[in-house]
Amino acid sequence: MASVPAGHVYVRHIRPADGRDGVRLLVDPRPNGAPSTSQRWWPPVMLDPAWIEAHHDEFDVFHVHFGFDAQSADDLRKLVETLRRHGKPLVQTVHDLRNPHHPDPALHDAALDVLVPAADRLITLTPGAAAEIERRWGRTARVIPHPHVVEEPELSRPRPPHEGFVVGVHAKSIRPNMRPLPVIRALTRLLPELPGMRLRVDLHTETADPEAYAYAPEAVAGLRALADDGLIDLHVHDYFDDAELWDYLRSLDVSVLPYAFGTHSGWLEACHDLGTAVVVSDCGYYADQRPCHTFRMRDAGPDEASLTAAVRAAYEQRPAVRAAPAERAAERRAVAAAHRAVYEDVLR
Repeated sequence: MASVPAGHVYVRHIRPADGRDGVRLLVDPRPNGAPSTSQRWWPPVMLDPAWIEAHHDEFDVFHVHFGFDAQSADDLRKLVETLRRHGKPLVQTVHDLRNPHHPDPALHDAALDVLVPAADRLITLTPGAAAEIERRWGRTARVIPHPHVVEEPELSRPRPPHEGFVVGVHAKSIRPNMRPLPVIRALTRLLPELPGMRLRVDLHTETADPEAYAYAPEAVAGLRALADDGLIDLHVHDYFDDAELWDYLRSLDVSVLPYAFGTHSGWLEACHDLGTAVVVSDCGYYADQRPCHTFRMRDAGPDEASLTAAVRAAYEQRPAVRAAPAERAAERRAVAAAHRAVYEDVLR
């Protein structure tokens, strides 16, 4: 299996935990310039037709998940032509119908307009996404749910007790699909109304670095002003590793995702694994993935009434639904079997 990528947590978890499904994934080739010890897989070397020309005898199926952000529609057409010439079937899992990293959807739409019609089999994560694929391209996608993100023993680790009601917004590096400042400002107006509510905001260090691509001085200044007024507990730091991220999510009662557009979310799955409620906008198909509370998002920011109602619901319905480890393990086995069936079908 040539999987693009192979090393991502999602791709690892669509296989059984013991790896005994008879599927062997080629290792992600290191991009040019990446050191030999690097785990980097982006940009994926496998998307280069020259790589397929050189390695087509090493795989049976080519499975694209994500990572084609840097490829133009013409690049992807050449990829498809090269696969066809060597008789290699293409499986496409449609994770993103709207790319959260692209302010303008045109580039991603053009890529999907190549990959979705060309794929021999399509997979997606939710019924809503499958219905959109049917509407846009007249193609049927098999719905296979997102597997767990958190692994054992963290998946079964108890949540530590804490005082009050902790609402978290992790603005990360403020991707184009995020509207953190208007969402956070709206949330501060709830503080007097929900006893014990505290508002924690996290931000990556690079958003305050003038030399960084993610530099966002206006958002940083706005958040610091809220922190100075005592309305938010602001944490500016480098990227969490997995252990730090799981500890962070367990410290929250609610994670508010300030997304203006998107499709599916691994973050939402991690929250479900750990028992943290999610409040997210009604764009995309997040509500199809796992139980969550939704609000309406406009271009400039949230519909405050619906955001308030969503947070209130999370407050009143504590504790949040948490994934049962045994159910997640069974789901992973079923997800792996479903993928194996797709591969067998496409090779007939």
